[in-house]
Amino acid sequence: MSAFLYGAALQWRLDIRSKSLLITCYVVPLLFFIVMGGIFTSLTPGASATLIQSMTVMGVSMGALVGLPPSLSEIYGGDIKKVYRANGVPLSLGLATTFLSAFVHLLLMSAILYIAAPLLFGAARPRDPLLYTLSLAIFIAASLGVASVLGLAVKSQAKLTMFSQLVFLPSIMLSGIMFPAELLPRAFGAAGRLFPAAWGYRAMLDGGFGPGSLWPLGLLLAVSAILCALLLKKLEKDA
Repeated sequence: MSAFLYGAALQWRLDIRSKSLLITCYVVPLLFFIVMGGIFTSLTPGASATLIQSMTVMGVSMGALVGLPPSLSEIYGGDIKKVYRANGVPLSLGLATTFLSAFVHLLLMSAILYIAAPLLFGAARPRDPLLYTLSLAIFIAASLGVASVLGLAVKSQAKLTMFSQLVFLPSIMLSGIMFPAELLPRAFGAAGRLFPAAWGYRAMLDGGFGPGSLWPLGLLLAVSAILCALLLKKLEKDA
C-alpha cells in the first residue's frame, strides 16, 4: 500500500510538470469554456441551465481521451516498463497511479468549471450537488477506462494521436452537448451512445442520476477494466 501511495504521489508531481497534461486537462477545456460559454448563453435560450454539465463533459473527455493515452504509451512503450520489470514492480502500478492522478486532475478542472460558470455566465448549478458529484466521478472513471485501453493497445505515438481523436471527436459531437441528441439521425444517435460522454451528460443533468444513465457507464468501465487486464498480461509476456 505504501508503494502504491508513493507511486501515486510521484506520478502526481510528474503530471503537474507535464505540459501536455496542463494543456489537455486545464488550458484547452478552460479556454473552450470561456469562449463557448459566452456563445452558448448568448445564442441558445436556456443554455445556462446545462452549461456546467456540457462544459464539464467536454473538459473531461479532452483530458481523458487525449491527455491520458500518451502518458501510458510513454510508460509501457519505453524504458520505464523495463525499470518496473528489473525492480519487480507490477506493470499494473503504472496504470493505477496514472489513472488516479488523471482522475484527481479532472476533478479539479471540473470544480473550476463548477465555480466559474455561475460567476461568468450566470449558469445554474445542479440542484443536488451530491448526485452531480457522484455522476461526475463515475463519468470520469469510465472515460479514463476507455482512454487506458487506447494507451495500452496502441504503441505508436502517431497512431495513438489519431485513434484518440477518432474517439474524442465523435464522443463530443454526438453526446448532445453541442446540440440536442434528438436532432441527430438515428444511426448517429446510436453511435453516440457507445461513448461515455453521452451517458455522462445525461447522468449529470438534474433528474438524470439513475440506472438508465449509470449502468452504461458502469458497463463501459467494466469492459475497459477487463481489456486493460488482458493488455497488461500481454505486455508482461512480451517483456
